[in-house]
Amino acid sequence: MRNSSVSAETGRFSWPQGFAEGPANRDALLVLTGMQGLTPRAVVELSERFGDASGCLVAVVAGRGGSDADRRHAAGTDPRHVRATLEACRARMVVPGTQEYPPGMLALPDPPAALFVRGTPLDQLLPGVAVVGSRSGSSLGRDIARALGRGLAASGITVVSGAARGIDGASHEGALLVEGGGTVAVLGSGIDVAYPQRNAGLLARIEASGAIVSEYPPGVPAEPRRFPARNRLIAAAGIALVIIEGAAGSGTLITCDHALGLGRPVYAVPGPVNSPLSEVPLKLIRDGATMIRGADDLLLDLGLAGEGSDGQLAIAGLTSVEEAVLAQLAGPTLPEHVARELELTVADVVPVLMQLELRGVVRAAGGRYERCLPG
Repeated sequence: MRNSSVSAETGRFSWPQGFAEGPANRDALLVLTGMQGLTPRAVVELSERFGDASGCLVAVVAGRGGSDADRRHAAGTDPRHVRATLEACRARMVVPGTQEYPPGMLALPDPPAALFVRGTPLDQLLPGVAVVGSRSGSSLGRDIARALGRGLAASGITVVSGAARGIDGASHEGALLVEGGGTVAVLGSGIDVAYPQRNAGLLARIEASGAIVSEYPPGVPAEPRRFPARNRLIAAAGIALVIIEGAAGSGTLITCDHALGLGRPVYAVPGPVNSPLSEVPLKLIRDGATMIRGADDLLLDLGLAGEGSDGQLAIAGLTSVEEAVLAQLAGPTLPEHVARELELTVADVVPVLMQLELRGVVRAAGGRYERCLPG
């Protein structure tokens, strides 16, 4: 038996030889991955002692690993039932040593012993660029995420995120705006559990043109403790991490810590200094993260060829008056302020703002107007 190890040359984890080979080991993984008390780190440690997945399962059943609940789970789980449930939700299990298992996962100290996937094979999509941010993202933050996702997808780069509401969902949506655009959603629940439920439609679209990934088999509920674990997979699936908005204490910092631990570059989009949602990106920039304005900046820094502007710096077809009005909207702005700065009347400015709103260039927000990003 060859023990699992981390290669001194590559820094990548190596599962024991034959860990997931053969029907018996794959059946064992179907049982092991559903255990509530067996963390990925615990599976790694078991593999170092007992070799393949079957050996790990035997050890748990014998009380040499896991919990009493895990032993009850093992006794009550039929791998054939799990396989049937996977087939019913159009999912498959991807194991180490196969072409589809993402090499980036092996840079983790606790790589998943198996992944469950719906949609396009992962080796056709990854590595990508991870994009995360606040679930309570502002309308502007969602616009930025959508434009970033669209710009990356237009350049052939897969967008990886967590399918949460807010910034995550917007980045997926942006990628889906591009015909053939690739995006990967990483879940913190079983592969058949849409969470949040409101994003079920988005997940269906992601599955149709990209992939949905989880380290949990069908039926595993979404629980708070699973999301920090999910975040390490998001970081590992990308060649870089971009953070758009996050308040103090945000879970985006967990993803950032994982990315830094993996040696992935971290980028952040700045926001207004008086906005609580700017707390995380501004702190990261101050601590050394690279500031970007959008996809063009990111692609340039990564040495990847972009396909033109992502639309954040210029908007074609505006009149000189529209450009002047738009230039005054550094944030949510009252029409009175715009009029005063341009030495015009409010009656002159409001029709221009309304025309810009009709074109999708600005939006009304509580009597004020703010820019929208194209997309």
